[in-house]
Amino acid sequence: MYKELAEYYDLIYHWKDYKAEANTIKGLIKKYKVSDGKYLLDVGCGTGMHIKYFKDAFSCTGIDINKEMVQVAKSKVSDVIFKQGDMIDFNLKTSFDVILCLFSSIGYVKTYSNLERTIKNFANHLKKGGVLIVEPWFTKSTFWVGEPGMTTYDGKDVKIARLNTTKVEADLSIMEMHYLIARRNEDIKHFVDIHELGLFETDITLKYMEDANFKSVFLKDGLMKDRGLFIGVN
Repeated sequence: MYKELAEYYDLIYHWKDYKAEANTIKGLIKKYKVSDGKYLLDVGCGTGMHIKYFKDAFSCTGIDINKEMVQVAKSKVSDVIFKQGDMIDFNLKTSFDVILCLFSSIGYVKTYSNLERTIKNFANHLKKGGVLIVEPWFTKSTFWVGEPGMTTYDGKDVKIARLNTTKVEADLSIMEMHYLIARRNEDIKHFVDIHELGLFETDITLKYMEDANFKSVFLKDGLMKDRGLFIGVN
């Protein structure tokens, strides 16, 4: 996933206002965090576009399962530690005051058993009084089954068209994404990327957080429509 597309990721999501989202998250950190430290971990950090707006206030580490995305993040954002790792079972052998998992990255764990393991892993990496903020993927009732999607980027030297279909199998949303990428003086490239994300119900996620000893709450109004935010304090 995204291996050959990592270099185009930020062009595909050119519409996303990472700075505004980071400012919203900073407000939530100020409201909920009890610990005194300034160590922040961004799980599923992608190309580092969120974390670049936290490094002014925190000592930041980013982790992502995709090594190509980590390489892009290292090239774009300085003064941040980036590592490759799986959110389900990474072990950084240190703890943080803030753990973030944004842009619905949590959905890629796919199953409820993996979700439970991931939340426990977050708890193991969080200091007492630290705050966990997770932006979920959709639930079954909010996912747009069968609806086709299209995203485009119209640059001078690069143009991208991404079309996708959507379906649901059990608790899994499946999106087949087709990319056409045209670069100046190059042949058009066609990539196919399959994205499978778990459709996790809010009450079950809250239960897993409580089982991991988080004082947790779900905020219906989050960063993006119909996704919300989970807040947990250790």
